[in-house]
Amino acid sequence: MRIFVTGASGWIGSAVVPELISAGHQVLGLARSDASAKTVADMGAEVLRGDLDDTDALRAGALDSDGVIHLAFVVPSVTEAATRTDAAAIGTFTTALTDSGKPLVISGATLVTPGRPATERDELVAAGPIAARIATMQAGLAAKDRGVRTCLVMLPRSVHGQGERHGFIPQLITAARTKGVSGYIGDGATRWPAVHVKDAARLYRLAVEQAPAGAVLNAVGDEGVAIRAIAEAIGRQLDLPARSLPAEDFGGMLVRLLSTDMPASSTLTQDLLSWKPTHPGLIEDIEQGHYFT
Repeated sequence: MRIFVTGASGWIGSAVVPELISAGHQVLGLARSDASAKTVADMGAEVLRGDLDDTDALRAGALDSDGVIHLAFVVPSVTEAATRTDAAAIGTFTTALTDSGKPLVISGATLVTPGRPATERDELVAAGPIAARIATMQAGLAAKDRGVRTCLVMLPRSVHGQGERHGFIPQLITAARTKGVSGYIGDGATRWPAVHVKDAARLYRLAVEQAPAGAVLNAVGDEGVAIRAIAEAIGRQLDLPARSLPAEDFGGMLVRLLSTDMPASSTLTQDLLSWKPTHPGLIEDIEQGHYFT
């Protein structure tokens, strides 16, 4: 297959593109800068210059390919402008692929279901701080009624691995170094789901190859890692104590993420696509030390 990938030079894209190429696919990667274009080309992919605001480039990329993997904005944006741009991009892909039967793989985020792990069968409800992002995912799934083999890959709060520099684990490490303590909120019992970036990349490949129209896939390796265990692993690497800190010591989105229990299961995804995470879990990955060099 020839697959058009947005976000091809990003953290997850840099794992997805080699995964696709190693499986025999051709990749057309969207790049908005010279640096991104070089990264995409160095991975062995063809480059299409443009960005998510360039609907002509998005349409051309989709029409020139056998399927689309949309990786841009894998972390839900809180700005209205960015959300509108993302929705317009998915709309452009949907229109270009209508009645083609081609796959459109859209990135989302695992859901929060109080009292139990989220599953692939949980309803997407457009409410709360990421309501607009959920509405965009709903619209993407609805494209299955227009002859597009669309599916969602729901990413957990931590997509970890060697080379990660801007996710939540690096943020926690920076905070620990600054404060001299590796912190968590409350008793640290709240949990994050997590996945190794290479396991996530394999799931994206399987999704574009095999996932049925309308599928919701949870890219989850660790169902739920306690925040305290994460803080303790970071503390061991930095030789710092791990302890509870006031919520105000953590800025922005981290407060909500650290104080919300949000485990998620991937059992249905594993059964559907014969996908099994094989790379190190989050704690083992932290303890390998590469985050601290």
